[in-house]
Amino acid sequence: MQGNSLWLGRMRAPIKTAMMGFVGLTVVLYVLLIGQRLFLEESYGMYEMIRPAGRPLVQVMLVSLIAALVFASLFLSDTRGAIETSPDGFFDLVSVVLGRLAMIMTTFVVLVMFYEVVSRYVFASPTLWANELSLWIAAFVFLLSGLYAMQQRSHIRIYIIYNMMPRWARKASDTVSVLLIVGFTFALVWGGYTDASKRFLRMETFGTAWDPPIPGTIKPAILLLIVIVAIQAVSNLIADWHKDPEAHTPMDEIDETEIENIRRTLKED
Repeated sequence: MQGNSLWLGRMRAPIKTAMMGFVGLTVVLYVLLIGQRLFLEESYGMYEMIRPAGRPLVQVMLVSLIAALVFASLFLSDTRGAIETSPDGFFDLVSVVLGRLAMIMTTFVVLVMFYEVVSRYVFASPTLWANELSLWIAAFVFLLSGLYAMQQRSHIRIYIIYNMMPRWARKASDTVSVLLIVGFTFALVWGGYTDASKRFLRMETFGTAWDPPIPGTIKPAILLLIVIVAIQAVSNLIADWHKDPEAHTPMDEIDETEIENIRRTLKED
């Protein structure tokens, strides 16, 4: 197992065990909450999930869920995908872990929307929270996936011009790009910090029936993630500074691994 480890090494097995333990605990607590809702008059629903004060069972479940997400992100980041670039910058591992978290959260969005569709169209009982929860999660997915795209060098770059440049010009253009990112980050934090801190301190809510604190969490997250993206951009610049120039062609857009998987699937059918 350690031979396939990307960076955890001997910690891979304990991280996996912790992940499975917290996932199991979260599922058990969720089942208990459902049973409490079915058989007891005083029960907890989605409204109480974002207002856990004075509800120990809800608090323990939320802590367990957060721990499960953290350990799952760490464990899944220990393997490299077929088309992923290896982490070689000083900040890459942080971005890879957060990228795995974004992938997990995407699954949550799908599950929430699936639950809403079944509840609405099969049982004629739409929820008050599914739309807001999916928006809430999707906002974090959008922010985290931007960081992951930066780490993977998947952001937009006009290679038809970039490939024509000599090495020194490429370094100069990369440096200017990073300086622009850092400057934009400074301006955004400078202009948005006061508003974000006020929203966070009063935990501003969405103003709906479920009333989640979307503005109170998303606005500070935007500033935090743009700072992390800027750090990742600097990490990319340092890591790529002495690398040999790469030639990019339209053939780079072809995923040979995906094509091979499609061929294998067709043969099995």
